[in-house]
Amino acid sequence: MSKKISVIGSGSWGVALAYLLNNNGHDVKIWSYSQEEADMINNEKKCKFLPEHTLPDNLPCYTSLEEAIKDTEIILIVTPSMAIRSTLNSMKPFVKDNQVFLLCSKGMEPDTQKVFTEVIEEIYPNNKVAALSGPSHAEEVIKLLPTAVVIASKDEELLTMLQDTFMCEHFRVYTNTDILGVELGGSLKNIIALCCGMAHGLGFGDNALAALITRGLLEISRIGTAVGADMQTFYGLTGLGDLFVTCSSVHSRNRKCGILLGQGLTLEEAKKQVGMVVEGVNAVEGAYVLVKKYDIYAPIITEIYDILHNNKSVKEATLNLMTRGKKTEF
Repeated sequence: MSKKISVIGSGSWGVALAYLLNNNGHDVKIWSYSQEEADMINNEKKCKFLPEHTLPDNLPCYTSLEEAIKDTEIILIVTPSMAIRSTLNSMKPFVKDNQVFLLCSKGMEPDTQKVFTEVIEEIYPNNKVAALSGPSHAEEVIKLLPTAVVIASKDEELLTMLQDTFMCEHFRVYTNTDILGVELGGSLKNIIALCCGMAHGLGFGDNALAALITRGLLEISRIGTAVGADMQTFYGLTGLGDLFVTCSSVHSRNRKCGILLGQGLTLEEAKKQVGMVVEGVNAVEGAYVLVKKYDIYAPIITEIYDILHNNKSVKEATLNLMTRGKKTEF
């Protein structure tokens, strides 16, 4: 059954999801904070961040939240993580209790260490909430290349409805009731992708990449289980799957930022060259707070925190990781 859907965010991921849902036969509207991006979508049928693709005529973009949200059943939140709370607050006059929120951004609030479905529930306690995550680069989704993701919620009926809304021959959707684990996996993997990029920037090889992915996944699962998530979730699409693709793909902005840092650029220089939000940088602070709060052994996350916040060099951090005291594997 066709749904009326709002996509809040006109970046590459928001536009790719809007394109997919439009292709599935749904009535989709996009919201953008940028008049320039809205005009490009409406007049040129192009997304600034996916310039090779032409968008359909029946995919309008608004800069008015009221117009974008009006009369829709599902609201996708696809803004950068640092703008989610402010955007949610700006939407309050227009949101109805029967509208469903689907979080499609990945991250956590640095100050509160809340995952963003918790932020949505705080602001909209009467609305149903779910999260979509998994290995899904926008550049491939908009080409309708085969992709598998997971949608998480505590509400089984909601999961079935959302699964039916997104599922098609190009986009396979699994469900999971461990919403905390799904969100943490999607957020924390960006930190490890930064590290893998740094290793590449330093000229390291596949051995280092494999070590960082494997040991990074262990640190992610330690943090997740400490706050109540299910260990199994981190070995699924939102954990291992998303971690692998983000650490190894040329499409990964976190990996690209890490490469530039490994080559000696400053953080600000690297972020400017990437040209899009690097969510791993935003996630490090919250992850580090959780590591300290729960006394979790997470040397990779600790070292990258020092690189980003305490001016430690990438080479020094690498040496620290390689020359730590002897350990068993688990």
